[in-house]
Amino acid sequence: MIEIDYYELLEVEKTSDKATIKKAYRKLAMKYHPDKNPNDKEAEEKFKTISEAYEVLSNDEKRALYDRYGKAGLEGNGGRSSGFGGFDDLGSIFEEMFGFSRNHSKKERKSYNYSLDTAIEVKLEFNEAVFGCKKEINYKYKTACKPCNGTGAKDSKFENCKTCAGVGQVHTRQGFMTYAQTCPTCSGSGQSKANPCKSCSGEGYEEIKGNFTVDIPEGVNDGMRIRVSNRGNIAPNGQRGDLYLQTKVKEDSHFIRHDDDIYFEAPIFFTQVALGAKIKVPSLKGELELEIPKNAKDKQQFTFRNEGVKSVQGYGKGDLIVQIKIEYPKTLTEEQKELLEKLQESFGVESTPSEVKFEGMFDKVKKWFS
Repeated sequence: MIEIDYYELLEVEKTSDKATIKKAYRKLAMKYHPDKNPNDKEAEEKFKTISEAYEVLSNDEKRALYDRYGKAGLEGNGGRSSGFGGFDDLGSIFEEMFGFSRNHSKKERKSYNYSLDTAIEVKLEFNEAVFGCKKEINYKYKTACKPCNGTGAKDSKFENCKTCAGVGQVHTRQGFMTYAQTCPTCSGSGQSKANPCKSCSGEGYEEIKGNFTVDIPEGVNDGMRIRVSNRGNIAPNGQRGDLYLQTKVKEDSHFIRHDDDIYFEAPIFFTQVALGAKIKVPSLKGELELEIPKNAKDKQQFTFRNEGVKSVQGYGKGDLIVQIKIEYPKTLTEEQKELLEKLQESFGVESTPSEVKFEGMFDKVKKWFS
C-alpha cells in the first residue's frame, strides 16, 4: 500500500510553520469541499485526505510523531483515539471559508423575503428567433405587501427561530467533520415570524399582472436568456429587479439550426447524381443554386458561406449546409425496367462490381472448411 506524504498532500515543505500549513489547507479545502463538488467521489476522497493531513500537522504532538515514525507512529500512539484535537481549529476555518463567524453568526435580514430578479419563458417561432421580432410579454411580478412591509409577519414582529435557536446556523456531523449550514427555516437571520400577516397570508408580497413589448434581437437561440432591466419584482423601498426572458424556440419543419449554422436536406433523384445537375434550394432569405457534381455521394454536404444566422453576439453569420439525399424509384413500368436493363448491359462488367470484387473469394472460404 502506498502511503501519501501529508506534506505533499498539503503542498508544503516539512519546515513550514503552522500559518503556512493552515493557509495551504484552506486553499485546498475550498477547492475540494463536497458542497462545491457534488457527486464527485474523487474530490470527496481528496477532501478527506487533506483534512486528515491538516488535523495531524496542525497539532504539535501529532506532527512530531508523524515526522519521526510516519502514520504508523500515530496509530501506535493512539493518534486516532484523541478525537481529532484540532477539530475546533477546523471548525473555525470552515466558518471563515463559508462566511460564518462564531461571534457574528446571524445573517442580516432584509425586510422582504423574495428575490428582486425573476424569470419567465418566452416562446418564439423559428423565424422570430432568426430574424428578431417585437414580442408582447404578459407576466406577473411581486411587490411588497404594505401592511407588513414585505416581511410576511403581522406588524413586522419576529421571534427567535426555533430551528436554530436564533443562531442562524444548523450543524451536522459526518465522521470527524462538522458542517455548518445556513438555517433553512430562517435563511440565516435567526428570526421567524411571530404571527403571519393576514393581508398576504405570510408571503410578504402580492402579485400584479404586467405587460410590455420587447425587441427580441436577431439571432437568438433556444435556451438563451435576455435581461430586461427594471421589469422584475419590487422591494418595499421601491427598488426593482430585472426580468429574464428564457427563450424557447420552436423547431422548423425543414431547416435545422445548430448554433448559427442552418442545415437543410435536399432530395436528389439517382439520375441527377449519375449525370450531374443544377437545382434550386431554399435559403433563409430566398433561393440559391446548387450544382450537384457527377457521382456525388449520399449525405454529401455542400456549404454556402455566410448564408446562416446572424450571430447575436456580433460575430458575423453562420453557414447554410445542404445535405443531399439520393432517392430511387419505388416502382418501375415495363418500359422503364427494359431501359434500365439495356443501360446495365451497356456497362458490361462495370455493371457487376461485386463479381469482380469477390472473384476467387468463395473458393477460398470453402477451403477453410474442407
